Amino acid sequence: MIDKNKTPKKPKKIDKKLYESELAKLQSELVKLQAWISHEKLKVVVLFEGRDAAGKGGVIKRITQHLNPRVCRVAALPAPTERETTQWYFQRYVPHLPAAGEMVLFDRSWYNRAGVEKVMGFCSDEEYQEYLRSCPEFERMLVRSGIILIKYWFSVSDEEQEARFQSRLTDPLKRWKLSPMDLESRKRWVEYSKAKDQMFAHTDIKQAPWFVVKSDVKKHARLNCISHLLNQIPYDDLTPEKIKLPKREEGIGYVRPPMTDQTFIPDTYP
Repeated sequence: MIDKNKTPKKPKKIDKKLYESELAKLQSELVKLQAWISHEKLKVVVLFEGRDAAGKGGVIKRITQHLNPRVCRVAALPAPTERETTQWYFQRYVPHLPAAGEMVLFDRSWYNRAGVEKVMGFCSDEEYQEYLRSCPEFERMLVRSGIILIKYWFSVSDEEQEARFQSRLTDPLKRWKLSPMDLESRKRWVEYSKAKDQMFAHTDIKQAPWFVVKSDVKKHARLNCISHLLNQIPYDDLTPEKIKLPKREEGIGYVRPPMTDQTFIPDTYP
């Protein structure tokens, strides 16, 4: 018999050294993937969705850490302007889609309408219903156009989200992460759960399925998500051969201006 009052056992966290070692290996593979995307002129879109404090930003940060921002960029759109609210809903996201040889990571995306806009009443029921009809077709159109579309949902438990919110309250470096909208989402946990279920029912399509990332342990979520992402796009290792640096030309006849002509920043940390 299961004791419902018993606190669930937390999973054992990965050793820090092992985590750092595995992360370094995965990031090395991401560099290879980046080269392949550029070489093959692929167009890749990765969506990161989930509850507040689920760890999306941490994964995005580790993915982009060693990548060229000209190849891999992050799209994190602010709240829509008054003009954008009158546009076709997907219109504001289209300019951020990749050209050939690019990968775009959406830190939240057009799924705002299925979540926060639905729960907070920022859209009408008619707009929401139209979104549920249009979204699968929009994504099928993206896939038909040659875009590789990968969608991740970060799943965090109620208890873990609460712990992370409490951490943000007391840590001045994280306080900016806790917005009034985050606080409101805590009050509407069940409503968000229902909205997520409805969203999955309509948009978990075979052309662009949802992949759920268990994120109660951040380090596990990072490694698992990056590993999965690497497996979604077959790639070859295009690492160039070792480069030999040419000798620097001699500065014959060149006289540098005096150092005193330049303005240096103070040596605050000599």
